[in-house]
Amino acid sequence: MIDLIKEDIACVFERDPAAQTIWEVIFVYPGFHAISLHRLCHRLWIKDFKFIANFIAHISRWLTGIEIHPGAVVGRRFFIDHGMGVVIGETTIIGDDCTLYHGVTLGGTSWNKGKRHPTLKNGVVVGAGAKILGPIEIGENARVGSNSVILKAVPDGATVVGIPGRVVGAPDAQTAERKKITNKMGFDAYGTTADSPDPVAHAINHMLDHMQLMDKQMQDMKQAMRGTGIKCKNEVIPDLDNCELGK
Repeated sequence: MIDLIKEDIACVFERDPAAQTIWEVIFVYPGFHAISLHRLCHRLWIKDFKFIANFIAHISRWLTGIEIHPGAVVGRRFFIDHGMGVVIGETTIIGDDCTLYHGVTLGGTSWNKGKRHPTLKNGVVVGAGAKILGPIEIGENARVGSNSVILKAVPDGATVVGIPGRVVGAPDAQTAERKKITNKMGFDAYGTTADSPDPVAHAINHMLDHMQLMDKQMQDMKQAMRGTGIKCKNEVIPDLDNCELGK
């Protein structure tokens, strides 16, 4: 339990640039409080202390604004950012390294017993206000856009947006190259970035492709010039990893 709590604190610093100190996370982060209390509730639930588990979960919801059923299975390094209005149903399964933003619902579409809530595999990011409903599976490293309503399974690495949700970005070599640049530029908050249908993102999408093409052409040109004996001055290009956006 202590190791899980340490991981939960560490993942806050990895995914929330606003986090300042460990004490701040421990005392004023409702997402951290909700997850820690849920881990206790789930242990009580599987040991058949269901009333106590439900009671603690009820207090947790009252304190944090986040509702997680004690029966839900939550993986390691799970992060809920802001968290107000998050609802996670009883038969939900959440893998490792997943992230939910505020207003997310992982709900059911049936009153029947049994599996009726979603399964999120490792590395899934769900944007603010999204609804994922039914016993469907969201693939590894998938991205769910803000305010989307997802009713069908999502493949690994895909980006889904809209009502009902539709796949707008499937993983390929070009997408992987775009993501490397968008991550460096800090343009990946909710997972609907270079491969989304948003007009601004569409323009940036083409800009990134143009940058890649220009870089390749410059390298080919330098190589051709060196082959003819022309010396090319090697200018050091600033690394985006060591630069602050906008400065």
